[in-house]
Amino acid sequence: MNSFIINAVLVVLIALSIFTWTIAVVKMKQFKRLAINNQSFQDQFWAAKSWEEGISVAQGNSSELAQIANAGILEYKECQQSPDSLKYSGEIHDILERPMRQEIQKILRIQEKGLAELASIGSTAPFIGLFGTVWGIMVALQEISASGQASIDIVAGPIGEALIATAIGIAAAMPAVLFYNFFLRKMKVWITEVDGFSESFLRLASKQASKK
Repeated sequence: MNSFIINAVLVVLIALSIFTWTIAVVKMKQFKRLAINNQSFQDQFWAAKSWEEGISVAQGNSSELAQIANAGILEYKECQQSPDSLKYSGEIHDILERPMRQEIQKILRIQEKGLAELASIGSTAPFIGLFGTVWGIMVALQEISASGQASIDIVAGPIGEALIATAIGIAAAMPAVLFYNFFLRKMKVWITEVDGFSESFLRLASKQASKK
């Protein structure tokens, strides 16, 4: 029974470790694609010779920054078509900012997928390993009591299995915590980039609207 419990704990921990590395690989590729696509879009958008050309670049691009820009562009066009509507009363900066922020939050929810799982693994894996340790020690004490003697041969096996569970629990938790912090920093950098682009885009749209 002791071996079954310990083995079950080890299987769970190994599965959590594999899941951690799977998430890490997926997120690495995701952030790499995000950085390449967004930089490519910004290079093309800011190289445009006119507002209309910039709109064309954004509408022909599928990057996350392009999606944010397109949310503002769509609202801008609707505002120009219905300038007297109460919905579009106020500064163009404020009118466009709302749909763009909504699009940013939508993309953020997608980018954050997997981070909660990493945080959960990092916080629970050591306790799962500790459960295996406690169980192993408990069984070892029962075996000592049943045999009436505390020889090393009797306690070495269960205690050794228990310590392996603790070690694997820590080994599973550490990468999860490190990856969580790494991707969290990546998210903060991306948010800063998005905020900078959005503010520049809103200033450009406000300048364009003032010409009409």
